[in-house]
Amino acid sequence: MSKVIHEFNDIIRKLRKDCFGKGPERIHTIFVENMAIAKLYGNLTPTERFIASTDEGKEIVHSARTKMIQDMYAASPPANMEALIGAKFVHLFSDMKIEEDLAVSVFIFDKNIT
Repeated sequence: MSKVIHEFNDIIRKLRKDCFGKGPERIHTIFVENMAIAKLYGNLTPTERFIASTDEGKEIVHSARTKMIQDMYAASPPANMEALIGAKFVHLFSDMKIEEDLAVSVFIFDKNIT
């Protein structure tokens, strides 16, 4: 199972790097029933850190790093992720703590991950 988790994390890292120019530096993922729960550390680019130095900037970065990524997954579920897990991707819940550069993503699939 650790090989599947490693490959799953690589998919997440690549997708976010392609979307934002930087993927997470470290990812910790666990599978529970039909969910993959991932904690992502070290997500922000230097530019995003600078933008987030104001309250308005934090909102902008938070929106981009949560809503934008959810919309991306909804519009085009990653086929390689579904093939790896052996289940259809259903939904992504995601949030981020900008000050701590920590994100949590919960990937929901249509059946339990084995």
